[in-house]
Parts: sequence; structure tokens; C-alpha cells
Amino acid sequence: MRCAIVHYHELALKGRNRDLFEDRLVWNIQSALKGVGVTRVEKLRSRIRVLLPPEAGDDIVRDRLRRVCGIANFFLAQSVPLNLAQPNLDALNAAVIEDLKTQSFSTFRVTAKRADKRLPMTSMDVERAVGAAVCEGLNKPVSLKDPELTVYIELLTKEAYFSTNKINGPGGMPVGVSGAVACLLSGGIDSPVAAFRMIKRGCRAVFVHFSGRPLVSRASEEKARELAQILTASLYESHLYVIPFGEIQREIVVNTPAPFRVVLYRRMMLRIAEALAKREQCWGLVTGDSLGQVASQTPENLSVIGEVAELPILRPLIGMDKLEITDEARRLGTYEISIEPDQDCCKLFTPPHPSTKTRPDILHKVEQALDVPRLVTQGLDKAELSVLKFPG
Repeated sequence: MRCAIVHYHELALKGRNRDLFEDRLVWNIQSALKGVGVTRVEKLRSRIRVLLPPEAGDDIVRDRLRRVCGIANFFLAQSVPLNLAQPNLDALNAAVIEDLKTQSFSTFRVTAKRADKRLPMTSMDVERAVGAAVCEGLNKPVSLKDPELTVYIELLTKEAYFSTNKINGPGGMPVGVSGAVACLLSGGIDSPVAAFRMIKRGCRAVFVHFSGRPLVSRASEEKARELAQILTASLYESHLYVIPFGEIQREIVVNTPAPFRVVLYRRMMLRIAEALAKREQCWGLVTGDSLGQVASQTPENLSVIGEVAELPILRPLIGMDKLEITDEARRLGTYEISIEPDQDCCKLFTPPHPSTKTRPDILHKVEQALDVPRLVTQGLDKAELSVLKFPG
């Protein structure tokens, strides 16, 4: 029998709520493997088994599972029957040797885990027995410190599973166990990374993108949609709101002093995003802010921007530098899209010398020149919703 054996870390610490978290992870795995032909995903002892039909290709299963938040690691395995009363490793040894004949390696080691402690042989006993059989059968030496190949063995009640390729997942929590958050998604490098960090903590993400339309093209919207689609591979379904923000920006430019424009843009974006977040029953707002990176991200400006929101503002990247964020974007697969040129609304009408230490009392007086409720309503009325799905 061919299957995937899935391991998790944090879920094992959830006490009485553990079943809830495990059930959610099972549901997410089923969603990730939709269309592959998988019909059975079941919980075993501190692990999850996915039975793979013949039509499920290894490459697509690996690609789908490595995106599932909550999975620490997994491997695609072959199973061998195991008799708990009379443990005999002959069948396991023969299957492992037959599989290794097709692989090129000079040294190896065996790592075993015994899920059912009633098995008389310990994990170390199994490692020694299988290792000795491989040495004799293939004339290959063992290297415990630096092997070219590792044989992973899982011992359950009625079966033993083995594989030579363990694959890391993203870890974290299963999506859906931590409620929903609204993620402000620009076309840049930072915001997709911030969104994924909250997805990895189990949050369902609702994406909100502010476009400079009608003053600029739809280029930034197309980028935001591509980025949201990549992130949806870990969500299975997501909502993307696009807000044409150009007219609102123009009104801010006409009625307020230039140094305060950037802060006023961001305050208006937060107000509109919060209204959408409440509509989507989100409990927080997520931004890609990194402390001190640009004018709107100084301590003073972060403070005056954030005061307009009632919901908590989450800034997962606040202590990261640009190199760290860029490295994570590359791992996530969003970097190449993010660096494509576009007409970002945040760059429209940007003053040469923006205020970096905006005082709340001065900003409040400046903002009185704007009809804030009307502008928020205008943004909400023109919001365009797209529903993204994976597999799509």
C-alpha cells in the first residue's frame, strides 16, 4: 500500500483541544489534494496517514502537501504488514532492500519510530536489524553522522512504513483554527510575506488591495491577484477586494498639505480595510510594516496611522530587515512577482519630503479638511470582490 505519513509538532501540545486541531488539519489535507483522487485521510497515533491511489502522482502530492500549514514534515511511503504478537522484520527487510536497489548511494543509516509501544522490539532494535540486513544484502556501510541516504521507518500496530525521502512542510497551525484577518496586500515584497506569516498561524486571510485606478493602469491589481493566488494555495479559498483609490488620493492632495499625504493615505486605507474586515468577520488587520523602512513606518507615523482602527493591527514583519523579508519572499515564491514594475497607488502624488514624525494634534486639524465618512463610503461602494480557489 502506498501512502503519505504526515507529522505535526504544535498540535500535539493542544491538550483537550487536540482533536479539533487534528480534524482541521485532516480537512485541509483533503482540500489540498482535491482532484488528485485521494479519498482516505485518517488520524493515527500522533500522525496522519493519506492513502494514495495509483493515479496520484508523487510529484503533485509532494507539491500539494508541502504547502499545508500545520504539517511539520511528511514522506511518501510503502507499507509492509506487521504482526504485533510475533514481530518479524523479514518482510520489512526484504521490501527496504528491494527499494534501495534502485537508488544510488554509498553510505546509509536507518531511523525508526515506534508509534505503538506494545511492540516488543524498540526503535533502536529495529534500526539495528534493518541496518544489518541492508549491509548484508547490498554490501553498503552504515554512517550514523553523515549518511548519503536515510531510511525512515514508522512502526504502527499492524503495518510498518518506510521511505528514503522526508520532506519539510511549513509547520505552524492548520488554516482555519485562528479565525480570519484582513491583509492589506500591495504589489510589493513585504505584504505577501506578512500575510503568509498569519496564514501559517492558522488564520484565514481576506486580501485588500488599493489600486491607483482610475489614474493609473490595472498593473498593480494584476500583481496583487497573482500574489493572492499563490497564498490561496495554503488557504484553498480566499477573497480579494480591490479598491479603486485614485480619486480618494486626488481629493487628499487637493485639500491637505503635501508632507502629510502619505500618512493620510494610510489612515484612509486602514479605515476602508477595517470596514471590509468587519463585513468578513475578521478579528484583526495585517500590514507589511517593518519599523523604520519608509516614511510611513517610523514609530511616530505608525502610531498616528494605527489610531484610526478599532480592530487590532498585526505587523508580523515589524522587527525584520529587508534582507530577511526578501529571503522569505523567495522561499514563498512571491519575490519574482513582487519586483515586477507597476504603478503602485502609494507612489502617486508622493511628496519629496514626507513628514516622518507626525504629531497627532496637527494631523487631526489637517484631516478636518476631508469628509472622511464620505470617502470611506466611496471606497467601500467601489470595492470589487474576487473569489480565488485552489486548486483553481
